[in-house]
Amino acid sequence: MEGINKATFKKIFRDHWSPFKEAYPRYDCDQYDQVIQKMLDGGDPEKMGFVQYRCCSCGESRRIAFTCKSCFCLSCAKVYADRWADFIGRRLIPPVTYRHEVFTVPDFLRGHFYRNPDRLNRLMQTGNNCLLDILQTCTRTSLTIGTIIVLQTSGRSGRYNPHLHILFTAGGVDPQGRWKPVSYIPYELLHRKWQYHRLTMLAQEVDQPQIQADLDQGWKDYPKDFVAFLQKGDVPAGGKGRAEYLAKYVTSPPISVRRIER
Repeated sequence: MEGINKATFKKIFRDHWSPFKEAYPRYDCDQYDQVIQKMLDGGDPEKMGFVQYRCCSCGESRRIAFTCKSCFCLSCAKVYADRWADFIGRRLIPPVTYRHEVFTVPDFLRGHFYRNPDRLNRLMQTGNNCLLDILQTCTRTSLTIGTIIVLQTSGRSGRYNPHLHILFTAGGVDPQGRWKPVSYIPYELLHRKWQYHRLTMLAQEVDQPQIQADLDQGWKDYPKDFVAFLQKGDVPAGGKGRAEYLAKYVTSPPISVRRIER
C-alpha cells in the first residue's frame, strides 16, 4: 500500500494504544506501556537525547537523536536481533551437533496460558524436563544436556499460539562425565512424552473446575499424542545459523512495514 512507512507504525500506536488497552485490560500495565512509550519516543531528540557533531573546517553542525534500542521498534530490531544471535552463537560448542525441536500446545488448552501468562515460564521448564526424559529413555541413563529455549506466543497469523522452539545438544554428559551421543529419537516417543508432561503440568498448575474436563479431552481426543516437530537431520555443528533462526522469534519486530495493509 502506497505511503506505508515506519512513521505509520508509530501513528497506529499513538492513535489506538489506549483504546486497545480498554478492550484488552491485561495489556494495561507498566510492563507494556514502557515498551510502547520507548518505541514512540525513539529518534526524538527532546525525549531521548542526542549527540551533536560539528565540522572543524566549515563549522556546520549535525544533530543525531538517540534511538530507543528496543526490539519492538522497526528500526532498532534488526540490530538487536543480530546482536542476540551473535551472543547465542558464541555460546554454542563448535564440535557439538544440535537438534531443533518445536513443542506446541493444542488450541483448547491455550486459554489457560492466556489468562495467566506466568504459566509460560513453567511451560519452558516443562519443555526442558520433557527433553531430559526423552533422552534418558533413549539412552537408559541420566544425562546433562544443553538447551536454548525460545518461547513464541503467536503464530504467523498473529493469533495467540504459545509454543516452544528448542535448540538442544544431540546427546549429553552421563553421571561418569562421559559424552553420550543420541543419534535417533522415535517420533512416537517424542509426541507421547510431550503429551504426558504438558497435561501433567496443567493438572498441577491450574486450580479450576474446567481443567479436568480439558485434561480428559486431551487424553481422549489425542490418543496418538500431542504434536511436536523435530527437524529432520542434524543442525550443523556450532548451530550459528539456527541461532539466527531463533533470534527472529525473540527479537524481531512485531510486523514488517510491507505487511501493513491498512
